[in-house]
Amino acid sequence: MIMSEVAAPKDNLIALFVPSLRSGGAERVMLLLAQGFAQRGIAVDLVLAKAEGAYLKQVPHEVRMLNLEASRVLGSLPRLIRYLRRRRPSALLSALDHANIIAILAQRIARTPTRVVVSVHSMTSVALKESPLARARWIPFLARLLFPLADKIVAVSTGVAEDISQLYCLRGNQVEVIYNPVVTPDLLNLALQPLSHPWFAEGQPPVILGAGRLAAPKDFHTLIHAFARVRQQRPARLIILGEGEERPVLESLIRQLGIERDAALLGFVDNPFAYMKRAAVFVLSSRWEAFGNVLVEAMACGTPVVSTDCPYGPREILEGGKWGKLVPVGDPDKLAEALLETLDSRPAYDPSVRARDFSLERAVEAYLNVLGL
Repeated sequence: MIMSEVAAPKDNLIALFVPSLRSGGAERVMLLLAQGFAQRGIAVDLVLAKAEGAYLKQVPHEVRMLNLEASRVLGSLPRLIRYLRRRRPSALLSALDHANIIAILAQRIARTPTRVVVSVHSMTSVALKESPLARARWIPFLARLLFPLADKIVAVSTGVAEDISQLYCLRGNQVEVIYNPVVTPDLLNLALQPLSHPWFAEGQPPVILGAGRLAAPKDFHTLIHAFARVRQQRPARLIILGEGEERPVLESLIRQLGIERDAALLGFVDNPFAYMKRAAVFVLSSRWEAFGNVLVEAMACGTPVVSTDCPYGPREILEGGKWGKLVPVGDPDKLAEALLETLDSRPAYDPSVRARDFSLERAVEAYLNVLGL
């Protein structure tokens, strides 16, 4: 990014700051917010520490994307300071803990009147405890110092709000809960797009679907074990969408259980909603979730869902089990039982009714309020 080429600031300019556009839930939320703000005629700058990731091609054309060209988020601090001084946005919204810290620091050093709102999209206490990265040691210390300096802190669920309030010693009025923007017209249109995968052809066994990063917190191990139990009792197939470091281990587990003909890891796909629309049941098997975007996405497609009762998002989304079955974390027997019940008796309720509570329109209104616009 060459700062001299950046245009003069506009009224009500919102800057969104994230490390990159890799295929994560927080990154997708920021893209959707950028789209929602721009659709209301608000100028939006999407500021990336480094312009990389699968979501780059999804940046709306109305949104200005700026690449700070930093190898690490910390390295983006000087250029973010220069950006704030040059563009002087009305508000700066950041996501992910290390980016949140840099956003607050940059605004303080730049000394601009920009309103700073940081958003937390993870179970911070659990994620930091289990992270092998060195930054897990210094993030809590810096967050306790800097988060109180933000104009507002957004948590994506009530559970996350309670978690960070305790972890960072925050006052209750500093934290606002705003559920993620998930349901959009684009999502509903994409769900209706054709899908050529042979497992969804007429007359084929029902497909159980999971989606997310192939990583330990998503606990696809339990889902695969549960599916093996389901497969012993009735014809069915399992598809997991997503990519990650646990692919070799999960592939090995599938072979070990002898279900390789009926289970597939399809990796990252451009349109997961077409799969969700056609699945017999969607499963979230996570050990923890700050919110659970994929759960709402599947519900918006009208697909029955089963989820672990993990902290914290799923119980809030499903209102304690009203809109889908909740099962204990890490229990393949209970998960298999819930899957069989859902496959054999489609629920009478329509999960898309609840999904409407998580629309982009509602989230945009709530974020504009905390951003002061």
